Amino acid sequence: MNQPPDTPILDRLLEPVSRCLTPQAARHLVALRADPQLQERLDVLADRCTEGLLTPEEREEYETYVRAIHIIAILQAKARKLLANQPSS
Repeated sequence: MNQPPDTPILDRLLEPVSRCLTPQAARHLVALRADPQLQERLDVLADRCTEGLLTPEEREEYETYVRAIHIIAILQAKARKLLANQPSS
């Protein structure tokens, strides 16, 4: 899967945030998921997008979700890396 073109920029911008993560916070971040109501809305918008049926307002809403999810995914990757580098106890 190709990364969006802004991934390297976001990765650099979010690096200071990842340095603030404790192992406990990293575990919480890795476990973060959309609540069922939000996931249902995302699924509807994704289906409508695939079918080419989004209204301009829905497209803006969907793109906002996609950008936010992308940021969260980068933070989750950084959290996983932190956890992988933790000594076993």
